[in-house]
Amino acid sequence: MNAFLARPLEGAWPYLWLDATYVKVREGGQIISRAVIIAVAVNEDGKREVLGVATGPSEAETFWTGFLRSLADRGLRGVKLVIADDHKGLRAAARRVFNATHQRCRIHWMRNALAHAPAKQRTAVAAMLKTIFARETKV
Repeated sequence: MNAFLARPLEGAWPYLWLDATYVKVREGGQIISRAVIIAVAVNEDGKREVLGVATGPSEAETFWTGFLRSLADRGLRGVKLVIADDHKGLRAAARRVFNATHQRCRIHWMRNALAHAPAKQRTAVAAMLKTIFARETKV
């Protein structure tokens, strides 16, 4: 696993997806919550790969910056678009390290939009939003 996570990254990877989740871990005899972050990218040939995974105390900007710098140090280049949730620390770190445009992930956008819809109307709202997304992708 360490060899996989330390391998050199070659070529340009224009599209970079970043996400995080939290898991419970035992540390010092206590159960605590830790962030697990992942980077998946697509290169110019259309090949998708997991480029990195890391764990840390939270999704703070410093943690994202360190993770993204470690990818850049391994050779990650040519990032034009970062697709992720709307986390301020993540956006700032991606801008600082790659100077790339940020796009909100559709899944996160949909979850946030549905949170504002009345519970009884969420199914209908989700169907309408999916129809809109389907039209947008038929370019």
